[in-house]
Amino acid sequence: MRQPEVAGPLAALALALVLAAPVARDTVSLVRSAAFLTEFLTDGALPALSAMTLAPVRESLGPSLDRWTGITLGTAPPLLLVHGYAPQGKDDPRLARAARLLARAGFDVVVPTLPGLTRGRLRPDDAGPVVQALATRPGPWAILSVSIGAAPAFAAAADASVRDRVGVLLALGPHGSAAETVRFWLTGAYDFDGVSGRATHDPALVHAFVDANADLVDEATRAALATGDTARVERALAALPPTVRGLLDRLSPVRAMPDVRARVILVHGYADPAVPYSESLRLAAARPARTRVVLLEAVGHVEAAPGPLWRAARDGFRLLLVFHALRHAG
Repeated sequence: MRQPEVAGPLAALALALVLAAPVARDTVSLVRSAAFLTEFLTDGALPALSAMTLAPVRESLGPSLDRWTGITLGTAPPLLLVHGYAPQGKDDPRLARAARLLARAGFDVVVPTLPGLTRGRLRPDDAGPVVQALATRPGPWAILSVSIGAAPAFAAAADASVRDRVGVLLALGPHGSAAETVRFWLTGAYDFDGVSGRATHDPALVHAFVDANADLVDEATRAALATGDTARVERALAALPPTVRGLLDRLSPVRAMPDVRARVILVHGYADPAVPYSESLRLAAARPARTRVVLLEAVGHVEAAPGPLWRAARDGFRLLLVFHALRHAG
């Protein structure tokens, strides 16, 4: 997901972040946080963090679990990285790059493979590997979930056996309702609490989603989708069988949110093409206390979006504060 067209604005963003760092108590931590964001958002085009840190060590904790460690700084907590759609799971190149960068930033990073999400399928049992990872040490853990990885991340953070081990949960581009996310993918429409809109999706991606999630889309909805009639698709989704609705409910972070005891930070791009930002608003409404929503214009789904320098600098500074909060979750 390289974004060469934003390298210029993000170079200025890096400078703005570094200049802001000395006003804070933990200067080294903030400088490394700024370097992390610069390298992450440019997909490595500006290797700011790699230039100032040693390569981390990757350790296998089993066939479906890896640990990445570097030079730990200050009070950085153990971090559980919960992937979204990643065909190779913990070995997915993009996921491995993110884990490597987080370890360079000072985190003790644990990355499980979630079987369903390697195939783009939402499944309740994907929360199991997250719960098992949290059970390996007392914490306080930080959880960083990506996209639809919010479903297993929030389910695990609400699990009574491990929820007290989670200090903070940071979700990037999460969904709140699985049913509304399916509706968005099939019709392009989204709405929540007065926020609404419509997006256009690539038909090939829509059909790939339907094929991977056959049990979430019944025959009536498939038939409606084949006609290209959005209103008919809306009607079919409204009449889904109770079994499908029950499964969608179990896959919705909004259901788990009231039982999550950790501090929650929701980061979402206004122009997110995969999950509309209204889903973060929906999720926050389920438990407003100790929940923060950060909406950005310079971010798409989980990547930088092109735009003016001032906007990148403003949103970059907001992300710096979020990342700093993640580092001090304990």
